[in-house]
Amino acid sequence: RAMLKVEDGCVNFCTYCVIPYARGPVRSLPLAAAAAEAGRLAGEGYREIVLTGIEISSWGQDFRDGTGFIDLVEAVCAAAPGCRVRLGSLEPRTVTEDFCRRCAALPNLCPHFHLSMQSGCDATLRRMNRKYDAARYEESVKLLRAFFHRPGITTDMIVGFPGETTEEFEETLSLLEQVRFDALFTFIFSPRPGTPAAKMDDPVSREEKQKWFDRLCDTQNRISLEIHQGYVGRTLRVLVDGREKEMLTARTEGGRLVRFAGDDSLIGQFLDVTITGCTTWSLVGEVK
Repeated sequence: RAMLKVEDGCVNFCTYCVIPYARGPVRSLPLAAAAAEAGRLAGEGYREIVLTGIEISSWGQDFRDGTGFIDLVEAVCAAAPGCRVRLGSLEPRTVTEDFCRRCAALPNLCPHFHLSMQSGCDATLRRMNRKYDAARYEESVKLLRAFFHRPGITTDMIVGFPGETTEEFEETLSLLEQVRFDALFTFIFSPRPGTPAAKMDDPVSREEKQKWFDRLCDTQNRISLEIHQGYVGRTLRVLVDGREKEMLTARTEGGRLVRFAGDDSLIGQFLDVTITGCTTWSLVGEVK
């Protein structure tokens, strides 16, 4: 698996984030250069390419020629047709009907979408200076599920943002139940010096935030396990990427971790694995 950095910088200025001050404005790797690098990586034997950057949804903004992120995705997929192409973290605004239609036409694009959410509460999102609300986020999820069969959808959540109330936190829990993410990356808010959020009134105690955090994790762990149980008995195509103790590890197109017994000679290969069991965090299987 190779990481292909296609963008640096960010101009979103979320109130909790120092990146725009530290990294500066958006700078995009030219489309032709990105495609050439993808072709080179494929030629070196990589089986999967991950498009990464600080805020890849903004790729192409600095060109001011109408070129957008989906154009880059199409070029990279065409340049490395034998590789799986996986996308890094996306802003919900990226997911439009046109984006989904064009992505669904790419046979080597992994149907795994990490859509950064941060909160399920509109009031909290406004304090974060995020550029969407919960309804727009849910629209993005519905579009992805309309164009892809069982896509992997993951996100980030910040618990205990300054000013967040118990009622606002409950809105985030409600969104989890409605969207049913495959996995969640969760953080308790910590202030970054020099950001607007670091100066906001933050009356909720660390102990209370920890309780919210635990409830959020418990809710997502239950959802993840329920989703994984639905895969038992199915055969999935995976890319074997390593070993953890006695088990090989692999990833499905949708980003699910699969563990199974096997020899190290299988690392780097695509295999069909029949799922025989699961945990909250991974699927367990055997080579077909």
